[in-house]
Amino acid sequence: MPDCPHPQPDCLRPVHRAPALPQAAVLAVLGLSLLALAPALGAAETAAKPPAAAASAAPPAAAAAPTNPAASAPRGPTSMRPPRRPLRPAPAASAPAPASAASSAAARAPGAAATSGAAIDPLDRLRERLTRELSAEKTYPGSRRSPPVMRVENQTPGDIRLQAPSAGARVAAGSIGAAGSGHAAKRAGEPAGGGHGPAWAYTGPLGPQAWPTLHPSFSLCGSGQRQSPIDIRDGLPLDLEPVDFSYRPGFFSVTDNGHTVNVQVGAGNAIEVGARRYELTGFHFHMPGEERVDGRSFAMSVHLVHRDAQGRLAVVALVAEEGPEHPAMQTVWNHLPLERGEFVAAAMEFDPSALLPKRRGYVTYMGSLTTPPCTEGVLWIVMQQPIQVSRQQLAIFARLHPMNARPVQPSNDRVIKQSR
Repeated sequence: MPDCPHPQPDCLRPVHRAPALPQAAVLAVLGLSLLALAPALGAAETAAKPPAAAASAAPPAAAAAPTNPAASAPRGPTSMRPPRRPLRPAPAASAPAPASAASSAAARAPGAAATSGAAIDPLDRLRERLTRELSAEKTYPGSRRSPPVMRVENQTPGDIRLQAPSAGARVAAGSIGAAGSGHAAKRAGEPAGGGHGPAWAYTGPLGPQAWPTLHPSFSLCGSGQRQSPIDIRDGLPLDLEPVDFSYRPGFFSVTDNGHTVNVQVGAGNAIEVGARRYELTGFHFHMPGEERVDGRSFAMSVHLVHRDAQGRLAVVALVAEEGPEHPAMQTVWNHLPLERGEFVAAAMEFDPSALLPKRRGYVTYMGSLTTPPCTEGVLWIVMQQPIQVSRQQLAIFARLHPMNARPVQPSNDRVIKQSR
């Protein structure tokens, strides 16, 4: 049959094939061949391993039997087993952290000691100790601050802030604490501080006639029915219980707040009226005197402001007339600040009782503060005997505050009592 150019069914050449062997015979021949080659392949694999690996592959005789059955299977081409995966040891109950980064890296390196008793480099121990101490240190030497220095700074009358001790001031710890608590006078508003809160004045557009309109908290200055000062007239002559003045020498400071000269005193000064005790917070001055007695005016008045534990106020008013020099007032003048707002803490002690007149008869009524916010409910105790100050002492204050007195307010039929 001629050759066909295309494999068409009608022109295919017959193909002579070898007779097929039975399948069982083929499998038997392959099995015998593999059994014959197994010893030679195993020897060749053992010879190809490096000595270290071969030594580690053979477990020592004293080693315990492996816990993984697959690990004990014979190696060789005939071991039909899945690829071996290394076993992970169970995590310890409380594994200690590595000593340092260097020792951790060494523990992870091949061939590193796996036991917990492996030796640690002394340098690693030193690094660990330095790291622990530096991380525990909260303040480094370069960032440490020197201890705060306390000094006394006056913000408003009766409000002393301790920020540094004034040079030469001999102030006991108790006196400093009492001076710091003088903010009670500020809360009471007697007198208001310059530069804090709504501005007000004694003259001009911010004068007393405008106080009620300057701020809602000043409304009592216009609508109050028990305002001070008043012209004290027709007092009921009675045997009034004497005021117990418990004054003693101690710390004092002087400041000019823009409205008056204000003096703060230390703790321990108080008055007792009846069964009530009032602590002295400080005193200040008015020119001319705000109080009038039966229509009589005075050259100056001194107001000693007191406060009890419940916050109630009592003001002892001293009326002053021209006469001999007053030693206690001169002590205050000697410590006047050079500028307004400055605070001068004296290096000497001051006894507030030195301001008082010899006779202690008084007139008393209920009134208010004489400066904004004109708070009412203030107990007024006006000493009947005037104190005397020199013309020069009056002139010194007039240079600072020639007029800082509120006009007299209506008495509105208030009860007034006086010592007989």
